[in-house]
This record gives sequence, C-alpha cells and structure tokens, in this order.
Amino acid sequence: MMSALCIIGSGMVSAVGLSAPASCAAIRCAIDNFQETRFIDRGGEWIIGASVPLEQPWRGHTKLIKMAVRAIAEALQSTPGVDPEKTPLLLCVAEAERPGRLSGLDKGLLQAIETELGLRFHPDSSVIAQGRVSAAVALLDARSLIYQGGRRHVLVAGVDSFLSGATLTVFEARERLLTSQNSNGFIPGEGAAAVVLAAPVASETPQLTCIGLGFGLEQATVESEDLPLRAEGLTQAVRAALNEAGCGLEQMDYRLTDISGEQYYFKEASLALSRSLRVRKEFFHLWHPADCIGEVGAAIGPAMLAVALAASRKGYGEGPNIFCHLGNDAGERAAALLSYRIVRAA
Repeated sequence: MMSALCIIGSGMVSAVGLSAPASCAAIRCAIDNFQETRFIDRGGEWIIGASVPLEQPWRGHTKLIKMAVRAIAEALQSTPGVDPEKTPLLLCVAEAERPGRLSGLDKGLLQAIETELGLRFHPDSSVIAQGRVSAAVALLDARSLIYQGGRRHVLVAGVDSFLSGATLTVFEARERLLTSQNSNGFIPGEGAAAVVLAAPVASETPQLTCIGLGFGLEQATVESEDLPLRAEGLTQAVRAALNEAGCGLEQMDYRLTDISGEQYYFKEASLALSRSLRVRKEFFHLWHPADCIGEVGAAIGPAMLAVALAASRKGYGEGPNIFCHLGNDAGERAAALLSYRIVRAA
C-alpha cells in the first residue's frame, strides 16, 4: 500500500455534459450525443461524431485549451486545499504519430492552459503524449512525484479531439472509422477530463485508491495484419498490476475500459481476460464510456477515473473493486486496479 494513490476530485467536459456530474450521469444512463458532423465520408454520407457543445464554435488549439481549462478548473474546485503552484499538472495528449495531430501540443499547450486559467502549476508539470495510455503513465509519474518528490497533490488532465478533417480522412482510409461504408469502426469524439491525486490518508470515509498498475507492449497491433492477436501485451499489463496489488482478477467487480467500438479491441479484452482470470465469474461487466462520448483519445483515461469516482461515491458501481485497462494504436497497454476502501492508520 506504500505507493497507493487516491483519486480525490474530478472534472470533465464531453459531448454529453459540460461537467463531471453531468457527463457521468449521462454515461450511467447510456445517453449519447452522436450527431452528423460537417465532414462527409467516401459514400457521400455525413460522418457521425460526438462534439463538445461549448458556448462558441471554437476549433483546433483554441477548443483544446477551452475544454482542458474547464475540466481542470472543475477538478480544482472539487478539491478544496489544492495549491496549484505546489501541484504538478501532467497533461495527457495525442501521440506524436497520430494522424492530423495539431502542431505545438508538446510545447505550447501547457503554457496556454496556465495563461487561460490565470495560474501557474508546479515546475514538475509535464506533457505525456501517449494517446489513450497517457493517463496510466501519468499515474506512474504521479506516484513518484508524491512519494519521492514530496508533492501533496498531482493533477492529471487529458484533452483530445478526433474531429478534424486531416484525422478523419486518414482513419477512414484505414477503415478504422464508423461510416456508411464501414461498420467495424469508432465514432470520433472530443473532450477533456482531469483528476486530482493524493496519497491515501487515514479516514473513516472510503477513498478511491489505485492499488496496482501494470504495463505491456502488444506486437500484434490494431493495424498489423501479419501477426495473430494473442493479447500478450494486455495480459502482461494485467499480471503486473495484479502482482503489485497482491490479488487475483476474480476479486475485481467490473471492468472499465477505453474501447470505442472496434472489434479488435473487444477481442483483445476477451483474450486477456481468458488468460488472466483463474476463477470463473458469473458476471464481469465491461463499461466503455466511449459508447456515449465517442473516441476521445488521450482524454479517455482521466474520463474513466472520473467515471470510477462517481460510480464509487454514488454507489452505482457493481462493487468496490474496478479493473481498468487502456491501449493505444502503437501497442502500448496498461492496466490499473482501483478499490473504493476505508484507509486505516498504519
């Protein structure tokens, strides 16, 4: 338990809500906001997407900044006592090789967010450009910032958008997008989410704690056609997380994942489960928020943590223990085990 992390506050903007409570309530009720975008597919039909309805029709960098700022401000407001100047911000963004990725995400985005917020975060702040896996890497970094670096809080935020012509054109050409011509694809979305992390403190109130983290690398990626998928990367990540938590997968109550509609990722999840689960479970439901908010890339990790926090605090999760897993197109895989529990004094 030495290096456990608690998720103590959240913020979120998505296609289904401009705050964490609104987004999480819509996701809980399986409400989506999928609408025709201004982009046309190769069959001449409008591409369906999940855009965030802000007060002005911002696009590009400006929209990323506005979404991130809203989620971060909400996360800070939800957790009194967080001093931004003493709190590193770990900002999750799209990976460098993502088609249509906006330039300058690594250099200018963090400063632009600080300027818009009128705040300065701790100099240990950084940008993590690993797409959907970014949040798990951020949890690992946050752990060392808190336990080795002496930081009281760490803020993890993710912001991303797939709603650009350049991005959609490439993903459609690779048959990854859900269109009138392709049923095995994802619905492009956008959004931002943020969570505040801290070390567990002894309390009679349960806290959502990350008790295990693991990473792996999948050789048979979503776009590699020559290798058979055996889910080795995800299985490796799951085993590492279970090892760290000192428990079996059967002790987890439900699954929370970044899967956004492609059959490859569902197949991978079921293969990894069959290779990791040693005891038969009657139910092991799979929650995938992308069903409601679309494929939101680097924003999905913090969004999943916000969903887990809402489900735990409001008591609608299927139990206190949550198995989360993430994977990006490059084959990087991560698993995080969460537990909503009372922390006793050592």
